[in-house]
Amino acid sequence: MPNIKPVSDLRNYNEVLRDIAVGEPVFLTKNGRGRYAIVDIEEFEQTQATLKLLSALVRGEASAKEQGYLDISEAEALKD
Repeated sequence: MPNIKPVSDLRNYNEVLRDIAVGEPVFLTKNGRGRYAIVDIEEFEQTQATLKLLSALVRGEASAKEQGYLDISEAEALKD
């Protein structure tokens, strides 16, 4: 179940921070609407790494479509 709190709860930020865990962000609302998410730094770094990897995979796929794919022997020859 999502942990949702009004942004005004940040007045007592220790309580808000205590509720944050990996995989369990705290969502803050302003005027009844979702506005912010507070996540554990480990989860943030993992998300950033995932986005970087996905971006590289998209670039690689686009390159392969433009320039063609390599078979295994061609790829192994590039290692040397």
